[in-house]
Amino acid sequence: MYLSHLSLTNYRSYEQAEIEFKPGPNILIGANGVGKTNIAEAINYLAVQHSHRVSHDHPLVRIGATQALARGRIHRGEQTISIEYELNPGKSNRVAINRGAPRPAREAYGIFKAVLFAPEDIELVVGQPDIRRRFMDDLIVQMRPALGDARRDFDRVLRQRNALLKSGRKPGSWTEEHETTLAVWNEHLSRAAARLINGRLHALRLLAAPTSTAYAELSNGNKPAGFAYQSTVPLATGQHAEVPNEADLYQAVLAELENSYRSERDRGVTLVGPHRDDLVITLGPAPAKGFASHGEIWSLALALRLASYRVLIEDDPDPRAKPVLILDDVFAELDAARRSRLVEMTRDAEQLIITAAVTADIPEGLNATHIPVQMRDGLSSPGEHLTDLETLKVIEANQFEDAEGSVSLEEKGDDD
Repeated sequence: MYLSHLSLTNYRSYEQAEIEFKPGPNILIGANGVGKTNIAEAINYLAVQHSHRVSHDHPLVRIGATQALARGRIHRGEQTISIEYELNPGKSNRVAINRGAPRPAREAYGIFKAVLFAPEDIELVVGQPDIRRRFMDDLIVQMRPALGDARRDFDRVLRQRNALLKSGRKPGSWTEEHETTLAVWNEHLSRAAARLINGRLHALRLLAAPTSTAYAELSNGNKPAGFAYQSTVPLATGQHAEVPNEADLYQAVLAELENSYRSERDRGVTLVGPHRDDLVITLGPAPAKGFASHGEIWSLALALRLASYRVLIEDDPDPRAKPVLILDDVFAELDAARRSRLVEMTRDAEQLIITAAVTADIPEGLNATHIPVQMRDGLSSPGEHLTDLETLKVIEANQFEDAEGSVSLEEKGDDD
């Protein structure tokens, strides 16, 4: 699978952009603040339908516009598929597949698969649990698009159940009708929760070995990397050679909801379910969060993303389904030896998209298509393809010599 064309309209710093990509390595190169990460983010959006940098879509729409468009032309073997997302802040996003009528965005899950590593991914190790939950859910939805429906069902029922619990917090306000309705929501919540937890545990079982392998290759360390699922449902907690089935998980969630009845009534919030779960990442015998060094954290985060890429390949071994791998500003953090190692680890990717600020960050021996990205009139602008790295270095030198017309990140007021 590879992306041959990306079109952006009013997306972040791009008023309009048309970018051609080729199979194999593609390198987006330009100074910090010119919009490289915005391109990486947009490509990943085609797969996971959200940004890796913000929790909602409003910042993705260029200031002054009411809607953004992100279009991609995708190749799966001999098949070509076009997808176009309409990003409508405050409203439902829509997608058009092969120029058809717009439909709910969720119907495009699984058409395009991608794995993005970005500097923000250190939060996978040291950040809050919601970041790791999103990491797990993005992976399982790419593996099983129907789990996107389970996640939406769970979120909807959770909101309604929480509203019910809050409405009965005042003394004397809890009625028999509340009790009957709560039983209904317990049933629905337990079924959706069981599907989500089961999907997460299946993915984590597949993720364990490649994460350990990738970390060992990146770090040359003696401490093995690992993780365990931490759940409000005891049956789901830990490492699982055999994943509990949905029926058993359903009963386990239902039982925990009943056990938490009084606490939830008192607090007016749901205390049991996958929205409270976490992934505990370890390095040797200790949790990585709070104990690992910056370099170890960075290598762990990268290992998790590379392992996700391997899991998606293992889950669907059809060569036409191999995901696109995106590495945003990764090589600047690595020494020469680890750069070479990472190149070897990703050499089998059908398409690899890399961002780099300077040519010095590009690993030697990487036969890639180079796409310069610049600022023009305050807007991001990708340039023509270059396959000759020496020509690119000349262009880069000229840009440093004549920066009069350049726009910095601070001047633009936008993300990279």
